[in-house]
Amino acid sequence: MTIKKEIVIIGGGPAGLAAAIEAAKRDAGVLLIDENKRPGGQLFKQIHKFFGSKAHNAGVRGVDIGKQLLVQTEETGVEIWLDSAAVGIFSEKKVAVLHEGTTVVVQAERILISTGATENALRFKGWTLPGVMGAGAAQTMVNVNRVLPGKRILMVGSGNVGVIVAYQLMQAGANVVGIVEGMDHIGAYGVHAAKIRRAGVPFYLEHTIKEARGREHVKQAVIAQMHGGRIVAGTEEIIDVDAICVAVGLRPLTELAYMAGVYHEFIPELGGFMPLHDENMESSVPGIYIAGDTAGVEEANTAMDEGRLAGIAMAQSLGYLTKEEGEKAKETVRDRLTALRQGPFGERRLHAKERILEKGAKNICQF
Repeated sequence: MTIKKEIVIIGGGPAGLAAAIEAAKRDAGVLLIDENKRPGGQLFKQIHKFFGSKAHNAGVRGVDIGKQLLVQTEETGVEIWLDSAAVGIFSEKKVAVLHEGTTVVVQAERILISTGATENALRFKGWTLPGVMGAGAAQTMVNVNRVLPGKRILMVGSGNVGVIVAYQLMQAGANVVGIVEGMDHIGAYGVHAAKIRRAGVPFYLEHTIKEARGREHVKQAVIAQMHGGRIVAGTEEIIDVDAICVAVGLRPLTELAYMAGVYHEFIPELGGFMPLHDENMESSVPGIYIAGDTAGVEEANTAMDEGRLAGIAMAQSLGYLTKEEGEKAKETVRDRLTALRQGPFGERRLHAKERILEKGAKNICQF
């Protein structure tokens, strides 16, 4: 079966929802596809309050932002397919979707790929034991499914994800026995790290995990000091655990963008190989847009604003806004994005995005 839609958005996380709302409230026809039972993506895992300015949802919990976006999608008439997976993007902007037990081909005029990011893995002896998992998986278990992944948990990685999830696990009743970090400093924002320090959780800086021990389930973690990127012999320490969470970064999910022929480059500041885009979030393939963590791993607020930018641009390209209306709306969002990328943590991402725009995705030869 083949159907036609003006705008198809793949991925119903922060970027996808924001894009859908912006396009739909300008009367564009929008179909949003998400493989989960409820859209919202990472927002419904984020029970902590956002900080920054009022324009950036300061003081509002991620889960509440997600609820607000769902209300707006309903108000603007966005069509949503849940439990549905986009499995391919083919020529002439055709999207193959597994929906309600059958394959539907959706002929789109514009496509937004906002499938988010996936966790990086870390290999060490015993890393496949039950009880060893990504921090994002643990966050889903505790905040969505209301199940503790363990009672004594070691976190590997002190970035924002690792530290925030560690604190949420503690709030749910787990004993976080330590946070292991290979660098000589904590990677997370100070406001997050301070909560963990006040709770008495030790940070093992310049350490790594060497081994997970157990037979049918992890029982112990072996950590060791590092120097010059190597383990220092004789510094091993054994910690009793029943879960090990790994938080060593995220990378963009790019399979659909690759399939569509979008040009990619390696941008380490944004998570690795990622599809390039122009100032409107349009990729090297005309009519295919990229937003959110698929366009480089950043914060949820950034993902939402990139989605808004893409939604406005798609609606404008279809004639739902005049050039003047579109440029005015897009400039407001771009100003917010620039503000979000300020400071010691955001500056590297800002410069990375500037490099991407300088390349001009439209002028890059496709694979």
